[in-house]
Amino acid sequence: MPRPREKGASGVKTLEKGLGVLEALGEQKEAGLSALAEATGLSKSTLYRLLQTLVRRGFAVEEGGVYRVGPKAFAVGQAYPRRDLLKAVRPEMEALAGETGESVNLAVPVDGEALYLDQVEGGQLVRLFTAPGSRAPLHATGVGKVFLAYRGVPEGLRLIPFTPHTKTRLAELLQELGEVRAQGYALDNEEKELGVRCVAAPVFGPSGEVVAAISFSAPASRLSLEAARRLAPRVMAAAQRASLRLGFSGSV
Repeated sequence: MPRPREKGASGVKTLEKGLGVLEALGEQKEAGLSALAEATGLSKSTLYRLLQTLVRRGFAVEEGGVYRVGPKAFAVGQAYPRRDLLKAVRPEMEALAGETGESVNLAVPVDGEALYLDQVEGGQLVRLFTAPGSRAPLHATGVGKVFLAYRGVPEGLRLIPFTPHTKTRLAELLQELGEVRAQGYALDNEEKELGVRCVAAPVFGPSGEVVAAISFSAPASRLSLEAARRLAPRVMAAAQRASLRLGFSGSV
């Protein structure tokens, strides 16, 4: 009888090590064997065996000796936040829409795009509508810039022009992303669609990662760039309260 217990204990330890490797990959975005060995404290031989298992099961991908989090880990991770996320954020969206009369959206990052999960329509006669389930580019939207600023710019990001205001030069976009992190919000100044402006702020999960973004959008004729900046603290406050509901304990 002692032998099965030993095997079980060994299996648990292996699982813990594998999860540790997956966490390290999530933190480093991409890394080679040496960097991961240093981050996890595992020997390269043990680490290599764990990585091969993760790759085989789709929880990691490897290209040229560089490892990244795989699609299976993403799919499993997405199962967690959406229900809790909607529950935490919806009251803040409703309050913000009621206070401003404009539409408020909730988006998450998915496959190099922003995926809209929910919207609370404003009370204005002419208001903007974004269908839940629709997707938008990262570089030309407020929510997308939030994800780029806090989660990093993916390799090969295409800076497609949608309007004359879309930033299509990487250096210019990177400069703005630095400003987004410094000020805590992002602007879409008619960059995805002419006549539309929005302000977006990050929603943080329990461990401090950005899991979503709240955006406030309105016709540019009603929302000047100056007014958008004045309203940004309200969007940030709503996102902060939603973050606290999710278990985030830091300051935004």
